[in-house]
This record gives sequence, structure tokens and C-alpha cells, in this order.
Amino acid sequence: MKLMSVNAGSSSLKFKLYNMPSEEVICVGIFERIGQSIGKFEIEYDGKEIERDVEFKDHSVAVSYLLDSLIDEGIVKSLEEITGVGHRVVHGGEKFSASIKIDDKVIAAIEEVSELAPLHNPANLVGIHAFSKALPHASQVAIFDTAFHQTMSPETYIYAVPYEWYQKYGVRKYGFHGTSHKYVSLKAAELEGKNPNDINVIVCHLGNGASICAVKGGKSINTTMGLTPLAGIPMGTRSGNIDPAIIEFITTKENKSVKEVTDLLNKKSGFLGVSGISSDNRDLEDAVAKGSVRAQLAMDIQDKKIADIVASYFVYMGGCDVLAFTAGLGENSDRMRASICNRLSALGVKVDLERNNIRRKTTLISADDSNIAVYLIPTDEEIMLARDTFELV
Repeated sequence: MKLMSVNAGSSSLKFKLYNMPSEEVICVGIFERIGQSIGKFEIEYDGKEIERDVEFKDHSVAVSYLLDSLIDEGIVKSLEEITGVGHRVVHGGEKFSASIKIDDKVIAAIEEVSELAPLHNPANLVGIHAFSKALPHASQVAIFDTAFHQTMSPETYIYAVPYEWYQKYGVRKYGFHGTSHKYVSLKAAELEGKNPNDINVIVCHLGNGASICAVKGGKSINTTMGLTPLAGIPMGTRSGNIDPAIIEFITTKENKSVKEVTDLLNKKSGFLGVSGISSDNRDLEDAVAKGSVRAQLAMDIQDKKIADIVASYFVYMGGCDVLAFTAGLGENSDRMRASICNRLSALGVKVDLERNNIRRKTTLISADDSNIAVYLIPTDEEIMLARDTFELV
């Protein structure tokens, strides 16, 4: 059975085509700059790599181009071979605690919670509509970033604000990166030779967007992102948690609107805001080598916040079997992984520097006498989309 995993952004579309249930990757690719004067299309299959600069007016045009390319390149003989499409949807609110086949009611529900993720859900819906139109015979499935975290308890997800905000507007912690946290925690259990129900895992999904998740017995019991992906630890351009009174303070001092300040917290803070250089860890490490104090400070702030959260989750879960690093920064920065582990030495965490000197490869990086096993585990959100789609189709 051929199934496609899709992640549609506002101007991009990532895809993977699988043979299921073998999980063989048939092809993988991406569209970039959709809706701009010149877009980019990349696809890899059967050892070949194709890159083209093409204008894509909208996602529907891009999807049609993709499907035509699958036929033209001989990747599939007929579009009828594709029996299902799994779509990443960022926010499902409290409406969805699991993946679901898409129908008109599901689309309406996704639209209803889109105000909680205005930059993401509308783009996800564009992808859903485009593939539904182009592949009317295929089942369309929604897989939600927030669904994995619906197992959190009220003491964890309810904010200490007027309760009516939750009742009227759904103001609560939702959490994100759920598909990644689920994949990595399951992989950690597999690597330790344990049943997912019998292991406690703390997953650090560290990319330009970053979140940490406490997974106890296969279920998310706490995570750092909140109502929106702005909450939690500092990130590439996001502030993470701050004193909320700062917003009013800056609106007054700089004569800005709340929206303008929130935009700065989303796009001009984190690594970029503190360093004044870049949102990219690699640029900061280069700057530190040249003597930049602020670049070092930006990295130190994030490392400390991550260690603080990991330590608190350790206590909350009553211990931890595995600490796992994943996503772009987590998979590639041995400096960051070592810094965080060293800050957790009071818990008996010890990193092996030789093992840790590696990138993007599933590896045990802790020392043999570490109290907690520490792994680098590259995430694979696409296969989780495919697995859920396969189960439902």
C-alpha cells in the first residue's frame, strides 16, 4: 500500500511517499517559495536527485505538479496506487486526542481551532484541500501535533488565570511537537529493550522551535510549549517563558501595540535577540570562537533553561530512564548536548565525549556509569504520519 506523508506550510510543502507496512521510502521531496515569483521543487527517489525552479501559484498547483512528476518519473504507474495521505496539523485543541480520517466535520473543527495556531492550521488546511481535490479516491488523515499531549492532567495544563478563560476560550497548555516526542520516546524504549509502558523518557526536541516532553509509560504528562509554541524554553527567535508584565512594560516604553511586542517575542528574541547575531546555533558557535560574549550568553541561557526543565521533569516522573536529544540542534550540536548533561551531573548524568562526537545518528552518548541513559535519536515525524494513516486506512 502506497501512502504519502504531507507537511504543508504557508509557502512550503514537504512530502514522503511510503510503501506500507514495510515503511520503505519510495521518494521524498519539498516545495519551497510557493506563491512567489520563482518556486523550488526537489525530489529524491531511487538514488536520483532532481531540483527545478518553477513558479507555483498556490498549493493546488504544487500538488498537481507533484502528482504529475510521480507519473512522469515512473515512481507510480497510476495515482490510484496512492491510497492514503497523512497530513500534519499543528493544532487540534481539545477536539482531537488521536489521528482521524478527514471529513467535512473534521475540517470544520480544524478551522474552529485555527485561531490558536493562525500561522499553521490554515496552511495545513490548504494542503488537505489540495490533496483531497487531486486524489479524490484516497483517504485523507489528520495527525495533530497537540494530540500526544492530551494525556496531561488538569494540574499540568490549566493555567492559574481566571478559569472562565479556559471555559470560554480554551486557554490552557496544549503542547506541540507531539509526533516527534512520541516517535523518539518509542524509539528510546526500543533501544533500551523495554516496553513503552515500563519506561520514563524525557525528550528534548531542540530545533529552531524547541520543546521538552516528559513521557511516562508511553504517555505525555508534561511539556514546555503552552497555548502557543511561544511558551517554554528560549529558541532560535522565540523568547520562551517570560514575566508576562514585560509585554505591557515594553508597549508603554516603546509605544508599541501588544501585537507588535508579541511579534518581537516570536521573531526577534531567543538566540537572535540575546546574541544580536543570528538565530542559528552554528553562527553563535562561530561567533564565540571569535570572542562574542553575547553569543555565549545566548547559548548558556538556553542550556540552563533546558537543564532546569529536565531536572524538574525527573522529579515529577519519580525518576528517568532515558534522556533523548532530537531535531536539528539536538541531533547536530555535541557542544549543546555536553553542556546540558554536565549541568545535570547532580542527577548522575554523565556524557561520554567520544560517543557524543557525532551527528544525526542514533547513538548512546552517555558514559557506562551514567545513572540515566542519554541518546541522540534523529526524529522521524513523517513515518509517524504514515503509520497512523496506515492504521486508519
